[in-house]
Amino acid sequence: MREFLGRFGTRLLGVGLASGLAAVTIALALTDQLALYINPSSNVFAVSMSVLVLIGAAASFALPLGAEADHGHDHGDANEHAGSHDHGHAHDHDHDHGPESPARARPAAAIGRTAIAAGGVLATGIVAAIVLVPPATLSAELAMSRDTGAPPLFQGADTVALAATGDTASFGVGEWASVFATATNPEAFDGDEVTLTGFVTPEDGGFGLTRLVITHCVIDAQPASVPVSLETRSGDGVETGQWVTVTGTIRDVDGRLQIEASSVAAIDEPRDPYEY
Repeated sequence: MREFLGRFGTRLLGVGLASGLAAVTIALALTDQLALYINPSSNVFAVSMSVLVLIGAAASFALPLGAEADHGHDHGDANEHAGSHDHGHAHDHDHDHGPESPARARPAAAIGRTAIAAGGVLATGIVAAIVLVPPATLSAELAMSRDTGAPPLFQGADTVALAATGDTASFGVGEWASVFATATNPEAFDGDEVTLTGFVTPEDGGFGLTRLVITHCVIDAQPASVPVSLETRSGDGVETGQWVTVTGTIRDVDGRLQIEASSVAAIDEPRDPYEY
């Protein structure tokens, strides 16, 4: 029974947990919540791999329990050869149990079982957390903690060049944050009208309009922020973390770009809170 439970546990840790993660990934994709974890451009790949995992998991049940530990080596000839070679010298090794001695193998086996158990608890906890905890967006506090004040790393020179042509209809906070941080001719953008959505973070003279930008998944999420000045009282009372839509005009103030807000409307968190 102990041997059966051990083999069943090994199968569960491998196939069972992988299947759980795959099933959760597919469920998140079907409910349009996978974008809370990864860039939507990776959805097809993630779902395809999850389907393959489930197919492989189903096929694995055709294997007998314990097959995972069978490396396909036949030690019979080696043992026979070793026995023949040492037959004439057995009296010299009566007290030498060798590397396969049960007395020496027991501590190693115990360490292996402990490592498997610890890994199983950790992996099970991760899967359980994903299954039981409702999907949630990263917080404004996390965005502020990751804000180092350095220019955004997720946009290149093409963004600034595109902005200079006036083709900015599809720009979000991430693109404008890159333009604000790297433009060498800020006066070229003075007077541009923008409407952007993000959440509020602290900023002198107004507030920062911030979004988290994901390249691959939430682990690499980077904050992007543009400064918003309040020339009207429409934005009074906005609190840190509140989602807002800002309409205003870009102004060049002593070589520093900012948005002069004409209206700031509080909104609910959007269904897709990240930019990509």
